[in-house]
Amino acid sequence: MSLRNIGHRLYQGEVSFDFVGKRKIWYSISAVIVLVAAVGLAMGLHLGIEFKGGSVYTVHKPGLSASQAKETADKIIGSNTALVQTTDKGDVRVQVSAQESIPAATFTKEFSQAVGVQEQDINAQVIGPSWGADISKKALTGLIVFMVLVTVYMAIAFEWRMAVAALVALIHDLLITIGVYALVGFEVTPGTVIGFLTILGYSLYDTVVVFDTVKENTRGITKQSRRTYSEAANHGLNQTLVRSINTTVVALLPVSALLFIGGGLLGAGTLNDISLALFIGLAAGAYSSICVATPLLAQLKEQAPDMKALAKRVAQRRASEAKAAAEGRGKDAEGEEFDGGDDDGDEVPAGMVGQRNQPTSRSRGKGRPSGKR
Repeated sequence: MSLRNIGHRLYQGEVSFDFVGKRKIWYSISAVIVLVAAVGLAMGLHLGIEFKGGSVYTVHKPGLSASQAKETADKIIGSNTALVQTTDKGDVRVQVSAQESIPAATFTKEFSQAVGVQEQDINAQVIGPSWGADISKKALTGLIVFMVLVTVYMAIAFEWRMAVAALVALIHDLLITIGVYALVGFEVTPGTVIGFLTILGYSLYDTVVVFDTVKENTRGITKQSRRTYSEAANHGLNQTLVRSINTTVVALLPVSALLFIGGGLLGAGTLNDISLALFIGLAAGAYSSICVATPLLAQLKEQAPDMKALAKRVAQRRASEAKAAAEGRGKDAEGEEFDGGDDDGDEVPAGMVGQRNQPTSRSRGKGRPSGKR
């Protein structure tokens, strides 16, 4: 069965996965993942030199390996704290923390003598910790502004419950991504911050697509008694499921190439800064849109009085239909003997599957079989 055929059947409601009904399972999985990420975060992030200050030495010498440069740098500073990466141009980038009290001129002289390179071929750049603190403050400010704007937009475009669900999903994705960074020990650089903001935007986009379909499916839902809000929301989620999967897979392919091929096989360590954030964030964003945001929205919505009344009417209707079927009357979903009282005024919400059957003739006597089975 092709993916296109599966998507069509999901959209029509012929096949359905009960994501909303199994929200406790998804909540438990998310809680475990976030807990592990929190443990990693408690262990501390490996901040780049841009945030904690220090010196950066870019060495231009063909044939100089990263391992050789690290061994030399560690001997000069007297500790195993030097961070060495290979740049895209083939140069070697050596980072020395500000905690290592060694002047840049001294390090440049000793390093050039050790590896056999001219001092002018080593570009030294000193970064003060105050600059890193300023960058951190601006990044945090940008994140807070982003969250506020997202909440306001969702509340205006949709409703406050959708805004809350989207905000929880965004925080969920951010915690997981930062936690994974802490666990694997990757360096957090300004490129990483850019990656964080990028995945938040992607996660929001995916959530908005799902919520828009849910909004269409639940328009006027209180005027009928066939589906609860959770069931209609779950149908909307299934309608966009294939689209969400396709979008995520297409987005992950180039990011995977950057992370595993560029950063792993080719050794371009500078690509890891942003590619890991994108890879983890894209995957977490797709998961949260499907398994966190929509189930949470349905849970919040079901607490509203009108949705509680709707759920009660749906339960009464189904009980009546089950009783009628058990008694052998063979009534369909719109049978004349259904005593819900609102059948003639039912309005089918957009995107709902299972359209109204044609009404039976009113000329037949009450309780007389319609002939339909």
